[in-house]
Amino acid sequence: MRGKIIRGVGGFYYVHTGDGTVYECRAKGIFRKEKVKPLVGDDVEISVLDEKERTGNVDRLLPRKNMLIRPAAANVDQAMVVFALTQPKPNLNLLDRFLILMNRQEIPVIICFNKVDLADGEQARHLEQIYRDCGCEVRFVSAACKEGLDEVRALLEAKTTVLAGPSGVGKSSLTNCFLPEERMEVGEISRKIDRGKHTTRHTELLVLKPYATKEHSEKSFHGNSYILDTPGFSSLYLQDIEYEELKDYFYEFAPCEPNCRFQGCMHLKEPDCAVKEAVEQGKIHRARYESYVLLAEELKERRKY
Repeated sequence: MRGKIIRGVGGFYYVHTGDGTVYECRAKGIFRKEKVKPLVGDDVEISVLDEKERTGNVDRLLPRKNMLIRPAAANVDQAMVVFALTQPKPNLNLLDRFLILMNRQEIPVIICFNKVDLADGEQARHLEQIYRDCGCEVRFVSAACKEGLDEVRALLEAKTTVLAGPSGVGKSSLTNCFLPEERMEVGEISRKIDRGKHTTRHTELLVLKPYATKEHSEKSFHGNSYILDTPGFSSLYLQDIEYEELKDYFYEFAPCEPNCRFQGCMHLKEPDCAVKEAVEQGKIHRARYESYVLLAEELKERRKY
């Protein structure tokens, strides 16, 4: 039987199968022998030991298409980063750092701005202009008022999505809009292994429940969609990124770069820079360019040490 590991704690791995069943499994000794540790998100083959008690063994890990270090997870299809339009005001430099880290791992990103009900339309239009050419999907929602949720839910279908964002942006409220029942199920698993829901946080995949919308019948959603929830972050460091490669993660620059006077132009102090000209002409948003300049200075300063 095949399934996906949705949680791992205390040597137990909870495997979600295609019919919606969750089995509590132990990994066979061969994994320790080969020094391979199963991760949340791993697709696995299991053997069932007790169907009534829903217990089994993890027999084999299927090939991984990618692996994240923080949080430790495998087979991630995309990331959705959540920021608030207001309360708190979005830190765009922090958002740009997240985009770079995900792009470096070739993981597509959805930018989701929450709390549209607390902001005016001008704020949303301003952010849409900044990120229109950054290579990401950009969506605006209100978890409190249930606005824009169907559109975002459709983007999560049949995917394993890392959900991230700073504290206070409504990330948990947004998650609960997609899987209110799943929270109860996770609680049942916690009680089964004598651990409370509010103890140490473990990486886990939350299974999105099939549901109907105006555009989609319930049959359109197959229950193979997962969210990997992560703790809120207030800072991100661009580790292992070289100063010279930073410009490659600002996708708006690419169409202009062939017209720069110097090959390998960093778009900072060089003369006849097509990227800087595009900023002056409004073809590249100034906010994105200014964020790039700050990050470039940070990496250059770090290189000195």
